[in-house]
Amino acid sequence: MPAARSDPSPRRADALRLGAHMSIAGGMALAVSRAQEVQASALQVFVKSANRWKARALGPLEVDEFRRAASAAGLARHTLAHASYLLNLASPDETLWHRSITALREERERCASLGIPHLVVHPGAHMGSGREQGLARIATALDRVLREGEGRARKGEEEVTILLEITAGAGTTLGATFEEIAFVLDRARCGERLGVCFDTCHALAAGYEFRDRGSYRATFRSLQGSIGVERIRAFHLNDSREGLGSRVDRHAHIGKGQVGLEAFRLILSDPRFRDLPMVLETPKGEDLSEDRMNLAVLRSLVNR
Repeated sequence: MPAARSDPSPRRADALRLGAHMSIAGGMALAVSRAQEVQASALQVFVKSANRWKARALGPLEVDEFRRAASAAGLARHTLAHASYLLNLASPDETLWHRSITALREERERCASLGIPHLVVHPGAHMGSGREQGLARIATALDRVLREGEGRARKGEEEVTILLEITAGAGTTLGATFEEIAFVLDRARCGERLGVCFDTCHALAAGYEFRDRGSYRATFRSLQGSIGVERIRAFHLNDSREGLGSRVDRHAHIGKGQVGLEAFRLILSDPRFRDLPMVLETPKGEDLSEDRMNLAVLRSLVNR
């Protein structure tokens, strides 16, 4: 992926990989159907309940139905899974840390089985143990997950990249600075199998300004110098109810929050990100009308 050019260039809305997080209620394949209802070309799902440790087994039929549906919809290579919110890879508590490693390993195996290429995870919170110790524990945890998953790839299942999500930075949460993300990527021995998910709400809340052309260039220049823009493999496109540096993670509809439309236009027009999945995590109801609205706004921002 080119890293030198940052000026936006004309592109078509139908060439973008835009989608949303979809419910898996009723079965994994129904998430694909829901994505098709809003004409999405990217998708994010949970592969188990996000708020429970225990996961029901995925049957061969459900796996096959999801794979076939995602392939037929053109989503197979542009689907993300989001890991459970219970995980804390930075925890100083040995029981929780080992439980988080086991759970992430299981979610990665489920992604491999389903053919989902990317698994997004929140880095974790150090819970008072200190920033550097927390970051080191994240790197060690990820190595354990990735090393023990190597056999899956050799059996022909999908190779899964774990994406560290940029966070808003509330409390002792890690991953709110590019330097913290870079520390984990550099420290992990399996770092080449890790990437980054850039969340627009989280980045603004963490204090990164990118809402006009000048600040956008400066922020992504900073990211290039620390992480490397090529490490970004996906975007969460969320507006923010709270302002710059608030450290508060509250998503809003596109153009209805503090991020504003220009920031989204700059991201959508950036040629470095043209093939990456970009998904909404904005509030919505069962009829998906809010997803349709937000996707329409995003598509309207693209130069034709």
